[in-house]
Amino acid sequence: MHNNQMLNTLDEQLREKVLTFLEREIAEANIPGAAISISRNSQTIVKESIGSRTLHPAPQPAEEATIYDLASLTKVVATLPAILKLLGEGAFHLKDRVSYFLPRFGENEKEEVRIQHLLTHTSGLAAHRRFYLEKISKEQIIERICNETLVEEPGKRVIYSDLGFILLAKIIEEISQQSFASFVDEYIFKPLDMKETGFNLPFPKERFAATTYSDELRDFKYGMVHDDNAEAMGGVSGHAGLFSTLNDLMKFASMIENEGVYNRKRILSNSVLELARKNFTPYDQEGRGLGWQLQSEGTLASGDLLSPYAYGHTGYTGTSIWFDPQLNITVILLTNRVHAKNQNGILRLRPRLHNFIHSYLSSKGVREQ
Repeated sequence: MHNNQMLNTLDEQLREKVLTFLEREIAEANIPGAAISISRNSQTIVKESIGSRTLHPAPQPAEEATIYDLASLTKVVATLPAILKLLGEGAFHLKDRVSYFLPRFGENEKEEVRIQHLLTHTSGLAAHRRFYLEKISKEQIIERICNETLVEEPGKRVIYSDLGFILLAKIIEEISQQSFASFVDEYIFKPLDMKETGFNLPFPKERFAATTYSDELRDFKYGMVHDDNAEAMGGVSGHAGLFSTLNDLMKFASMIENEGVYNRKRILSNSVLELARKNFTPYDQEGRGLGWQLQSEGTLASGDLLSPYAYGHTGYTGTSIWFDPQLNITVILLTNRVHAKNQNGILRLRPRLHNFIHSYLSSKGVREQ
């Protein structure tokens, strides 16, 4: 058998195994449906949609064009590339004080918090605040964060904080003098031909995967951000709010895999992408790069078998993206698990999925390049 034929057979076998795996998760009500892509050596070997985008009033199929609420993938698909672009252009450096761009933030002994701290979740800011309960505006939310008192000394430990990424989007606006949404659209999404990615997308309800039920809407949310703070901020934030399709995220992943180049266009410099993958938290069980979560002792979602160089991120709605540059494997998983009966099933699903994909490819002779 020729090498290409053998690889095609392996790809088909992997596809069948992935579908069987996901069908079982759907049957156990851990997810309603999913879209998944697996690439090896920058070539797509599996790309599938399965299950339902909504279960009410009757199941409707998840399709290739289904749009998912990315939740915290917003942090690495929108906020991080925007920040890295500005970093590469000399607009700031990582050790810049946050208060240089947002003077009010320096209050309450926060003068030593740097941009690096926000990006690595080591600022000492609280993980979360329920600002949405106060019915306040986006600018008022930012003011509240600027008035915060730190819960930990900057640089001491990882506290995964939405608050830090809300501030990063504001810093992007201060530097660029344009809205966060328009900046990422102009400099990231449009050059990547990501035409179905953005905040508050104007597509019909039928294009979206459903999330949770809204008493206010008397319906499930379709295309309205699931995250309450992001909704309170008009659907646009640095920590959540982004919607996208599998096809568009594959374009983003291709740019990352190709060291910042997409379709012969330079989107980001390879030096800033390399810096983002560096471990800035060697003292902590949870490895953190700039934005990215790194494969480490404290990492759950990536599984047990990805290489020590793997990095990625997850989203609360049931989304994830993981890169393993040593093995040249990328896995994108989009689900709407918050619409499922067993909403916490995703916590076991992700690591087991990554384990069996890695194990299958390595056992079939697909190794590091």
